Amino acid sequence: MSHLRAAAAGGLRRSGGRAARPAGQSRKGASPRGAPAPAPPPAQHLFSDPSEIEALRGNLLAWYDKSKRDLPWRTLAATEPDANRRAYAVWVSEIMLQQTQVATVIDYYNRWMQKWPTLQALAQASLEEVNELWAGLGYYSRGKRLQEAARKVVTELGGQMPRTAEELQKLLPGVGRYTAGAIASISYGQATGVVDGNVIRVLCRLRCIGADSSSPAVIDRLWDMANALVDKSRPGDFNQALMELGATVCMPKAPLCGECPVKQHCRARRRKLFGKPAPVPDVEDCGFGNCPLCPPATEPWDSSLGVTNFPRKAVKKQPRVARTATCVLERRGCHGALEYLIVQRPSSGLLAGLWEFPSLLLAQGLQEEKQREVLADHLQTRMGWPVAAGDLQFIGEVIHVFSHIHQTYVVYSLPLDGDVTLDPALSPSRWVTEEEFHASAVSTAMKKV
Repeated sequence: MSHLRAAAAGGLRRSGGRAARPAGQSRKGASPRGAPAPAPPPAQHLFSDPSEIEALRGNLLAWYDKSKRDLPWRTLAATEPDANRRAYAVWVSEIMLQQTQVATVIDYYNRWMQKWPTLQALAQASLEEVNELWAGLGYYSRGKRLQEAARKVVTELGGQMPRTAEELQKLLPGVGRYTAGAIASISYGQATGVVDGNVIRVLCRLRCIGADSSSPAVIDRLWDMANALVDKSRPGDFNQALMELGATVCMPKAPLCGECPVKQHCRARRRKLFGKPAPVPDVEDCGFGNCPLCPPATEPWDSSLGVTNFPRKAVKKQPRVARTATCVLERRGCHGALEYLIVQRPSSGLLAGLWEFPSLLLAQGLQEEKQREVLADHLQTRMGWPVAAGDLQFIGEVIHVFSHIHQTYVVYSLPLDGDVTLDPALSPSRWVTEEEFHASAVSTAMKKV
């Protein structure tokens, strides 16, 4: 079904929605007013031979039947007779697998489906329960949106999941084009393609597509290609096979080309094997100066990279740097065990609704002495009694990299003799043992702290 959702260049998967349209472009394929229309892609970049398409389908499905990984959501999708439960099982896996590796997801998925086996069960759960189970999986808004959408199905759609990709995307919040296509093809047998990071990589190599694979125009072409290729009799298996191929064989940096079941259809591999004939252009070097799918002239073929010339590597945006002061307040509980104070984050924004040690985002460039002072002031405001900066014991620094933030936690400890009650108007708080802490809805970053 779904696997590590690598981005086109081998990074993390997109959320599944359609990419934003460039400024000046008014509709699919349209050009800015007054600009010449882009040239159509040469046939060499497309799948236009019915016999080749049929052969590719057969080879890929035969390989999938023999080599597919045994994954719990695949078992449920294949054995669950109830269409709503089947679609729900696929949906949960697809949301969890966004930007997360298969090996990490399996345990979370099994625990989730055991706790909430149906849409109705999930709709009745609290957000706190969802966050507790999701803790450590990352991108916490995914769990929140999944529950919100489940409640909508139960309260507004009579518990009936939409039956087509179009309706799934239209009616369910948080379900984008990819997720809708995956649910519809795997659960309902709708003959619709899917395009995620693995599929992008496979298609770009099969047809030497070297234009920016994150651009709306190229994404639209890839969707057209996926819809043309999908096997009409086994659309769910075909889509899973295409993604499985990208996850286990056609990998970002070290593809196993010799094991590929569709290698005879791969023009990037042909180019690697036979090189670039000159001066007559071949099918991998289409010869159109304005070809919308060829690599830009500034990025010529690098023979040392072989098939990994494709897809074009996206330029990664550097994460912003942030520093946060965090204080672990501890006391001896009534039974002698150490207890720690945790507070709940706001209901929106980064790590929304999760619990953490009292923390404060630091201004850039603060010296260690000033960090203590501002953290002491922050704690004093929250607790209502004086906190001396000198009482804060520096423990060390913890680095945690979010998708867009390189976060450093400057960790302090403050042992207390008695109880502390924070102002509930500021945020909920509670004392927890170490065991209770790890069972709470806390982030991986706080576990590191």
